[in-house]
Amino acid sequence: MAEEKKMNEEETVEETPVPEEELVPEETAEEAAPEANPWEEKFNAEHDARLRVAAEYDNFRKRAVKEKDAAYGNGKADAVAKLLPIYDNLERALNQPTEDAAFKKGVEMTMTELVKILNGLGVEIFGEPGDAFDPNLHNAVMHTEDESLGENTIAQVFQKGFKIGEKVVRFAMVQVAN
Repeated sequence: MAEEKKMNEEETVEETPVPEEELVPEETAEEAAPEANPWEEKFNAEHDARLRVAAEYDNFRKRAVKEKDAAYGNGKADAVAKLLPIYDNLERALNQPTEDAAFKKGVEMTMTELVKILNGLGVEIFGEPGDAFDPNLHNAVMHTEDESLGENTIAQVFQKGFKIGEKVVRFAMVQVAN
């Protein structure tokens, strides 16, 4: 028994009281998180709002430039489209036989000047016999079988086509072979 008493005394460790200043209360997860600063939240919200306004303004500016360029291109295409009947009439006048050389020379000079103005505006005239048929540029109104021409070749042009850059102002009206 004496041994048991001795073992019990060794097992029990006397606890000394700890001063209250050294006691650290257990913190909950909410208390462990740093306290949010209301000024910092307000600053972040204002900063985010300003970034969004700046991004919206940048998008607006880019969209306005794109619309301005498109409006200019559309306006130019509309003006050229209004001049095309003049081109067609001059072309018909040049194809008519005439005895008056001065008249024919005047029509040729007018046509040359009109083509020079159209080229200066960036207008490309297309649609020649022998060209390959492209449905994105040509409007096939007739079909013919001609062994001397290849397949999908333009045999005859009834009306020239015009385009500015990649925008087609008027499709060429053509007859396609084979």
